[in-house]
Amino acid sequence: MAVPFRRVSKTKKRMRRSHLALSVPGMITCPNCGEMTLSHRVCPNCGFYAGKQVVVKKEKKEAEEN
Repeated sequence: MAVPFRRVSKTKKRMRRSHLALSVPGMITCPNCGEMTLSHRVCPNCGFYAGKQVVVKKEKKEAEEN
């Protein structure tokens, strides 16, 4: 089994792993309802995209909640 001849320094190890960092997705506030959503996607809360209603959300009936 192969064994490294020299120990890998902290700098070399960190340089190798520099591209493994997690990135934060682009979040925006929905101009219609104010909920945080991913950019360029329909708001899952209200169904609006670019100021127009794209998806009609169904309201829960009070009889179903009780």
